[in-house]
Amino acid sequence: MATTLYDFSAQTIDGNALSLEEYRGKLVLVVNTASNCGFTPQYEGLQKLFETFRDRGFTVLGFPCNQFAGQEPGSESEIASFCSLNYGVTFPLFSKVEVNGAGTHPLFAFLKTSLPGILGSRDIKWNFTKFLVGRDGVPIRRYSSRTPPERLASVIEASIGSLS
Repeated sequence: MATTLYDFSAQTIDGNALSLEEYRGKLVLVVNTASNCGFTPQYEGLQKLFETFRDRGFTVLGFPCNQFAGQEPGSESEIASFCSLNYGVTFPLFSKVEVNGAGTHPLFAFLKTSLPGILGSRDIKWNFTKFLVGRDGVPIRRYSSRTPPERLASVIEASIGSLS
């Protein structure tokens, strides 16, 4: 039974299998993303968090998802290009995943079980739901799509400071 982020693997946006063990010891923000969503401009804030804190043991992991109103219809190469050209994204992106239903990626099943949403709901409600995972690989907090990345800066700062 999985107990940490490190128990999972995922396919990178360029098609390579990657063990999330690669992120051991880092504070990680896992986000389900989409290119055609009202929250898509959050890519800019996520990139800023990544740039601000990456040298202190923080990363963002973006997982495109097309389950919400078909807002991520592109191929992996189209998604990578869109993110790079429009938002300068350099944080790790992964291949498209499902975050709800029978095809839920095991990582998201783990995150949702560890950190249920409002009223105990386990479903992810929309694109850009964020999960902050501690340096020990254990999920710390879940944030809704409506939480802009900039609002997480102080939490990330405090978490990095207390775990340095």
